[in-house]
Amino acid sequence: MTELWLIRHGQTDWNLDERLQGQTDVPLNATGLEQAHTLAKQLGAQSFTALYSSDLQRAAQTARVIGTALGLEVRLHPGLREISFGEWEGQTLAEVRARYPALVAERQAHPLDSPPPGGESNRHLARRVAATLDEITQAHPDGRLLLVSHGLTLAMLTCLACGYPLEEAHQHGLDNTLPRVVTWNRNLMDC
Repeated sequence: MTELWLIRHGQTDWNLDERLQGQTDVPLNATGLEQAHTLAKQLGAQSFTALYSSDLQRAAQTARVIGTALGLEVRLHPGLREISFGEWEGQTLAEVRARYPALVAERQAHPLDSPPPGGESNRHLARRVAATLDEITQAHPDGRLLLVSHGLTLAMLTCLACGYPLEEAHQHGLDNTLPRVVTWNRNLMDC
């Protein structure tokens, strides 16, 4: 089994605006950089086997701050990217609800199989995350890994690791730079 320390990237201006970022490459804001430095100091007493990050800059920036402090190389992996929200990216939650009420209702009723227009379904995200984690943990069996990624991606990873229903992923979100520790034992779920 591999121990995973899950880290959601630092804050961005789009987080403050409640804009759907998805795979849009938004940078950290000043608070997000400060959060990354604070977390790096807090993790300083820990020892980790490797540090992996989404290749989107908000996660990669957070990971580089941590990696520098801990002396770890940052390994970027596109499989750790946030879900693609397609046409909804860049819009606020309120705008999406107002412009796409039927699609939002469908997504709430069937969260695994109702992707945003031009986006990725939660089921596809779960499959991508499971395959990525299987790949990473095979390279580090019995390791202790830091993973810097995104809100819904890490929530889905939590469901997969802990055996929670995938439909409940939104209930397992992480705050920016607040670690969560889970263990990964080859994905046993059929997603």
